[in-house]
Amino acid sequence: MTTFHLHLISDSTGETVSTIARAVLAQFDDVEVVEHNWSLIRSRGQLEKLLSSIQEYRGVVLYTLVKPELEEVLKNKCLSISVPCIPVLAPAMEAFSTFLTREVQHRPGGQHELDEDYFQRIEAMQFVLSHDDGQALHDIDQADVILTGVSRTSKTPTCVYLANRGLKAANVPFIASQNVPEEIFSAKSSLIVGLTTTPERLIQVRRNRLRQMNEPGLESYVDLELVRGELNQARHFFTGQSWPIIDVTRRSIEETAAAVLSLYRNHPENS
Repeated sequence: MTTFHLHLISDSTGETVSTIARAVLAQFDDVEVVEHNWSLIRSRGQLEKLLSSIQEYRGVVLYTLVKPELEEVLKNKCLSISVPCIPVLAPAMEAFSTFLTREVQHRPGGQHELDEDYFQRIEAMQFVLSHDDGQALHDIDQADVILTGVSRTSKTPTCVYLANRGLKAANVPFIASQNVPEEIFSAKSSLIVGLTTTPERLIQVRRNRLRQMNEPGLESYVDLELVRGELNQARHFFTGQSWPIIDVTRRSIEETAAAVLSLYRNHPENS
């Protein structure tokens, strides 16, 4: 096992540099990382405070600093102590600048400005929270996307992720012993997607859930034959409605959401 220090420096929330770091680290086995997160670094004084930490805990520095004067100080310090210093946004910004023949504006946290997209995401998140697990069916036809599936097929977290992309998402559980709510069929313009998984994977997830909630005695919830029948019934119903189906067995939430987004872009209502 290799252990190293990783300094993540940002003049904004740090979300971008953190996401990039995790995507890179996922490609390496047997590596343990000691993270040092530095966000909202927008002044020389703030930067100076973290430079001593970089010198003490030498490793790799990833940063998103758009102010040239701060970037120069950081690069010089790292060069002087032979620490890798990587500007994760620089290649993309330079390529865009060349293609668009525009100067980079060097605005810290520009992606978090309170613009129309920001308020659209807030509205979408409010919609998701009020339409979770079959709630507020009276206006479900306002949803951009409706996810359905048996219990524990990642409906809620996928909806939350979609809200962060600005989509109004609702989820309605498929319960084998009950009829699907009539309101879902009135959502003529919504993309409706069925989520499924393998019985073995679903039982594993459900057992973990029961353990966390300390709720023993629900044998039918994790009975292999019953779960297999439940999934088969759901898939048969989704197919009968001509709803696209996504198998979430080997997908992360992000990958499932990406598949939904792809279907949404090609949805007839968006053509």
